[in-house]
Amino acid sequence: MALLSCRPVGRYCLHGHLSPRLCIRNAVPLGTSAKEEMERFWSKNAGSNRPLSPHITIYSWSLPMAMSIGHRGTGVALSAGVSLFGLSALLLPGNFESHLELVKSLSLGPVLIHSAKFALAFPLMYHTWNGIRHLMWDLGKGLKIPQLYQSGVAVLLLSVLSSVGLAAM
Repeated sequence: MALLSCRPVGRYCLHGHLSPRLCIRNAVPLGTSAKEEMERFWSKNAGSNRPLSPHITIYSWSLPMAMSIGHRGTGVALSAGVSLFGLSALLLPGNFESHLELVKSLSLGPVLIHSAKFALAFPLMYHTWNGIRHLMWDLGKGLKIPQLYQSGVAVLLLSVLSSVGLAAM
């Protein structure tokens, strides 16, 4: 009830302090239009001879950059693969043994089978070894540029070797 009685007093104060005359009188006109500002911006940039897109000229591909993109890509691929495998286990008729027998009946050959096993194992191994590398970075170790490249090569070698080992099983 007390708030309702304060409402007219508040309105009176607001109208008294924020009259349209007061707001218009203190408004400052803009010095230039938006079009003039854009023309000034582009003429200044054209005169500086800088590239419009720094990504093309400044950021060249490096091993840590490519490995970061690869880490994210393998994470997405592994998540999608596990989700699709789980959905297929729920929706497809039969069980795992029947699907395994179907693959064996195709007579694909050992080269194709080992290549497929390597293709399935590599993203998992790469993501795992690179995740361990990231955990070392979280501990503050290996953050210097030469160490970044050394650990990157080590992750790639370990990923290939462990993937070959898993594919040979």
